Amino acid sequence: MVLQAAGFALLAAISPTALLVMAVWLASANPRRMALLYVGGAVIMTVAMAVVVLAIIRVTGLNLQRGHDPRYGLRLGLGVLALAGVAYVAMRKRTRPDTGKERKGFLDRLISQPSPRTAFVSGVLLFAPGATFIAAVQVVATSDASPAVIALALVLVVVISAVVVWLPLIGYLAAPEATTRRLAMVNDWLRVHGRAVVICALGVAGVILIVDGALGLAGVH
Repeated sequence: MVLQAAGFALLAAISPTALLVMAVWLASANPRRMALLYVGGAVIMTVAMAVVVLAIIRVTGLNLQRGHDPRYGLRLGLGVLALAGVAYVAMRKRTRPDTGKERKGFLDRLISQPSPRTAFVSGVLLFAPGATFIAAVQVVATSDASPAVIALALVLVVVISAVVVWLPLIGYLAAPEATTRRLAMVNDWLRVHGRAVVICALGVAGVILIVDGALGLAGVH
């Protein structure tokens, strides 16, 4: 259970945009404060959504034996949603890398006006739950483990899901110049390959969830 949940959480953590936004805040006039608020928003959203999804699953009885079919039906649906995400990312118009406008729309306007509020809000928005995160929480919530193990597994899911923001922050606090330089190198690579990375992550998660859900509905599990 823990390994499966951690795997989905790791797929959920793959977010080139989250790294790009972290680079923006670390280059701001008050990088430590802005990055801390950004990470705070991300962690609060991740924890809140983990608790909400866990509560919904428990209230609806998906963790019980009678919820076997709906549980695997949900996994199948999450898999379809993940593959729909693949189609969306693949079909979305690519922005030319030399335009400097990789992030458009509301988020772009948000980070173009650096402030403590916009740093926090950007963390909240970017870490709204996706199919892979919900799948990770569902694996934990529907297990028959003890409450202590479930709580620890949920903490692990949250920590892994937000690793893309808290790890750069820790690195920056320990070695600002080295972290900024490495983050810039990673972001340069992600500007070219980020779409492929996201497509692969969503594709892997979608296939796993569809196969698992279909096998469960067929009574194999």
